Amino acid sequence: MPELDFVLGGGLVPGSMTLIGGEPGIGKSTLLLQAASRLEAGGRSVLYASGEESAEQLRLRADRLGDAAGNVSVVGETRLEAVLQATRLVGASVLVLDSIQTVYTDALESAPGNVGQVRECAGLLMRFAKESGTAVIVVGHVTKGGSIAGPKTLEHIVDTVLYFEGESTLDYRLLRATKNRFGPIDELGVFTMTEGGLVPVANPSAVFLAARSAGTPGSAVTALMEGSRPVLVEIQALAAPSGYGTPQRVSTGLDPKRLAVILAVLERRGGASFANLDVFVQVTAGVRLTEPGADLAVAAALLSSRHDRPALANAIYLGEIGLGGEVRPIGGLERRLVEAARLGFDHAIGSSRAKVSVAGIRHRGLEHVDELVHTLAA
Repeated sequence: MPELDFVLGGGLVPGSMTLIGGEPGIGKSTLLLQAASRLEAGGRSVLYASGEESAEQLRLRADRLGDAAGNVSVVGETRLEAVLQATRLVGASVLVLDSIQTVYTDALESAPGNVGQVRECAGLLMRFAKESGTAVIVVGHVTKGGSIAGPKTLEHIVDTVLYFEGESTLDYRLLRATKNRFGPIDELGVFTMTEGGLVPVANPSAVFLAARSAGTPGSAVTALMEGSRPVLVEIQALAAPSGYGTPQRVSTGLDPKRLAVILAVLERRGGASFANLDVFVQVTAGVRLTEPGADLAVAAALLSSRHDRPALANAIYLGEIGLGGEVRPIGGLERRLVEAARLGFDHAIGSSRAKVSVAGIRHRGLEHVDELVHTLAA
């Protein structure tokens, strides 16, 4: 699976232990069943150990996937010692355990899912992986906060930590690595959920911008660096008169504190007041903004909505906004612009300090955020 290999940094490493977390129903088991089938087809023996589903239920899932799932050895067992014994018996080079919260070891008397059980089972699995050379993939439940349940040491023990994300009501799923001892972190893999399973998306930018309507106020496009891959996403904002005493500040995919900083800078340094307006900001396709290089796009979307004027058509916004209102350059600018040009964008609005030239892209530099305010308010 190209997207899975890309996130892992080339593929699974023998003797490694990988932890994958995600919301219930997001597609973790589907992803791993497809990966197990691909490994089997490539001549690697795989044992799929499930404490969540019986062998019959896994067979039903495989039947629904059709050609995406093939012959895989399955065992329905929650006692870890029995799982490891079965792995040795079949000579599996890859063990998939779904999930770490459902298994237990005879060494402890506590119930499965207990902090002690999770820690001890993870330690035994890591020892087994290193001694036998078997690649172990473990599914972990997540908490309401989105982090993997159990002790934090669970993430420290394993070699690789993957998060499978996305709204269960949408077709797109995002796979990202937050820890990887054998490759880069923060790489992003994109999949589409279909009736036949998960299908890798080779061009995420085109998918994320597919539903974008040019000329709509409150919309701006930026390019994020997800590891080594530039990904274009749309940021939407809505500023409307407040119907309550205290205006609302709601953000999806953007840190609320970062939104508060951008609003404060726009008001204090740019003279654009949002004091009596409810502000809603969202990043489309379930992507999260984690880098300050998207500040300028967020500001452009907010100002566009406030003045009910569309942002510049076919323009991409790339820049960090400082507390003084200055627009700062960002890293990886050339790669972002190349991706933007490939998708038909011909203007880039960023920092005047950024010295980069890409064929097909006209770069407009801004010194201060008030220049953006005047442009969208005129």
